[in-house]
Amino acid sequence: MDLSSILERYGNSAVLALGGLVIGFLFGFLAQRSKFCLRAAVIEFWHRKFGEKLSVWLLAFSSAVVGVQLLILMHSLDVGAARQIAARGSLSGALIGGLLFGAGMIMTRGCASRLLVLSANGNLRALLSGLIFAVTAQAALSGGLAPLRSTISAWWTVEGGPSRDLLAIAGVGHWGGLLAGLVWFVAALFFSIRSGGGFWKWVGGIGTGLTIAAGWWYTYQVSSSSFDVVQVQGLTFSGPSAEWLMRVLAATSPVIGFDFGLLPGVFVGSFMGAWFGKELKLEGFNDGYSMRRYIGGAILMGFGSMLAGGCAVGAGMSGGSVFALTAWMALVGMWVGAGITDRLMDSATSSYENRVKGSIANMKAP
Repeated sequence: MDLSSILERYGNSAVLALGGLVIGFLFGFLAQRSKFCLRAAVIEFWHRKFGEKLSVWLLAFSSAVVGVQLLILMHSLDVGAARQIAARGSLSGALIGGLLFGAGMIMTRGCASRLLVLSANGNLRALLSGLIFAVTAQAALSGGLAPLRSTISAWWTVEGGPSRDLLAIAGVGHWGGLLAGLVWFVAALFFSIRSGGGFWKWVGGIGTGLTIAAGWWYTYQVSSSSFDVVQVQGLTFSGPSAEWLMRVLAATSPVIGFDFGLLPGVFVGSFMGAWFGKELKLEGFNDGYSMRRYIGGAILMGFGSMLAGGCAVGAGMSGGSVFALTAWMALVGMWVGAGITDRLMDSATSSYENRVKGSIANMKAP
């Protein structure tokens, strides 16, 4: 039975949701086992350690780019109609949103996808942060924060099409995109070999990246075989988080699609990964200060992701793999915002520790 017959029999919604569930499960399992995390990679980069966390992220990112570009060159994927390329975009939103998201993921100790993965492992800090992230994302999409998002997004815009396609702007085409992905993959291999690590670093890192390509490929195949309009998309977590929030709170639910299955798939996949690795552990907050930091970071991430057009996976990985200009600007903003915030938090922590040591010394003094 071909895909057209399956779509005719079961409908677009069910087929898309099932694909999201399966691909999400694979992403969750592989990301959990490999400890895939942009925040950890950024910290290693800015501290010039170039260790295992950076290696995993580079393996995933380069694999996503290579996978997507190969699919396009093989005529198995066309992203020309994807939102990241075809629609009008905001450069100001991408840059400012990326900076805010990067700052927030340092404060919450994880990006949106990492929070979902950790929540499934029993981390209550990540669970609370994820819920606040979803509420803020929905508020920025169509709630009280929407006017502010629209205002910032209107400052600097770019037309859809070639003007938003980095490969078209550079004039290198998809062969150039594939070459760039291979160069990053070689760099990932270099850092991976130098930093060591076991089986799951390699398989999990590469597999996590390939799930990004799988999301693009699957939705494109459904779109090509369906008589209805189906959005071609990669993996993202900001929009689906807001969508699931509205399913819980609103009487009228959004239309079921790929995102409907994605989040439950990631949660179950991560839970199974933690169970397989014997890493299920209930964790909470240590003090009030850390709770305030997590809440503030989740708000910054929620607003920043909607402003930037996606999270670290949606803009950074999915958008980056198709070389969308706004996605790359958002990704740069995330790295810079995270680096600055990490430095500020390190300085604040050192200052606090020095004050504590000084107080103890004064107490001991005769």
